[in-house]
Amino acid sequence: MRFLMLNWRDPKNPLAGGAERVTLAYLAGLARRGHEVFWFAFDFPGALPEETVEGVRIVRGGGVGTAIVKAIQWYRRQPRFDLVMDQHHGLPWYAPWWARTNTVAYIHEVLGPIWHAFYSPPVAVIGRWQERWTHWLYRRVPFWTASDCTKGILHAHGVRQVQIIRYGVYTVPLPALDPKPLRLPLRLIVVSRLAPNKRIDHAVRLVKCLTDLGIDTRLTIVGTGEEEPRLRQLTEELKLTDRIVFTGGLGEEEKDARLREAHFLVHNSIREGWGLNVIEANAMGTPGLVYPVEGLIESTLHDQTGIVADKETPESMAAAAAAILKAPANYATYRVQAWERAKTLHWNYIIPQACDWLEARARGEAQTTPAGTRP
Repeated sequence: MRFLMLNWRDPKNPLAGGAERVTLAYLAGLARRGHEVFWFAFDFPGALPEETVEGVRIVRGGGVGTAIVKAIQWYRRQPRFDLVMDQHHGLPWYAPWWARTNTVAYIHEVLGPIWHAFYSPPVAVIGRWQERWTHWLYRRVPFWTASDCTKGILHAHGVRQVQIIRYGVYTVPLPALDPKPLRLPLRLIVVSRLAPNKRIDHAVRLVKCLTDLGIDTRLTIVGTGEEEPRLRQLTEELKLTDRIVFTGGLGEEEKDARLREAHFLVHNSIREGWGLNVIEANAMGTPGLVYPVEGLIESTLHDQTGIVADKETPESMAAAAAAILKAPANYATYRVQAWERAKTLHWNYIIPQACDWLEARARGEAQTTPAGTRP
C-alpha cells in the first residue's frame, strides 16, 4: 500500500522536535512492513528536494502559505495513495477535500492557549478561533492522537471519531534500577526545545524558589531554541549561574546519562500532546515533576510515576518538591512505577498496533474496535 504524511516539518528540519520524532517512528514502521511511505513537508534553507530517511521518502516544497499548493501539484503527478495523513499544527492541509482517497487527521495537541505564547492579539485570537472551526470542518474525518485530554477537546469541537494511540520511545529502560537516594543537592533536568510555549523560565524560577526555601538545587537544561538568550539572562538576574547548566543539544547516549543522574524531569509546558521526554526519563528511573496541564497529566500519573503540581506556578512546584524530600520512600516507589510503565511504552510495543490501525484505514475499513494502547 501507499501512504502519505503531510506535516510542516520533517526530521531533518532545524526546528524539528518530538512531533517529528514520533511521526517518523510510525512511518518507518509502515515502511518496514513493505509499504511505500512518503512525507511531504516545508522546504528549508539547505534542504534537498527529496531524500530517504529510514525507508520514508521525504519530499519538500513551499512554506507557510505555499506548501499546500506545492503539495497538491506534486500529489497530482503521483500514483494513487491508499491513505493520506493530514497532520495538524494549528493549521491543517485540507487534504480530505483534494486527496480523493482515504484520509485521517493526525494531531499532537490542540494549540488553544499556545497561540498566545507565539502571537499577540488579534493574531492569537484569530488563530484559536480558526483552529476550533477547523476541527468542526473536519468533524467527519477520523482523528488520531495520543492524549485523552486532546481527544476530549476534539469531541467538544465537534469531531466524531478520535483514536488514541500512545506515543512510544526508543529509549530502552535500564535493566535494573541503580540506587538514587533523594538527598541534596536536588538534581532537576529539563529536556526540551527552548521555545516560549515550553515555559522553561518557570523551571529557572523553580530553582530560585527552592533555593529560597533552603533546598540546595541544581538544574540542567538540555536543548536549544530561540528562548536561550532570555533564559541565560534570567539565570544571571536571579544569581543562579552556579546552579543552572545549559548543555545545548545532546546525543541520545549523553542525554540518557543526564536523565539517569537527575532526581526529577521538570516539565512546565503550557500544553502538551503527551510529553515524550517524561517517558524517556522514566525509562532511566527518573520520575516527572510536571504542571497540571493537558498531556502531562497523562504522561505523569500523579503520586504514582511522579508528581503533578497543584498549580501552574514555580511556587506550587517548589512546594511539591519540598514535600517529597520529606518522604524518600514515596520517591523510591515513583521511580519503580515510572520505570515499569516505561517498559510498556517502547516503540516495539506501540508501532505494531499503530500500523494495524493505519493499514485498516488505508483499506477503507470502518473502525469497530479500539486500537492503540491505554496504559
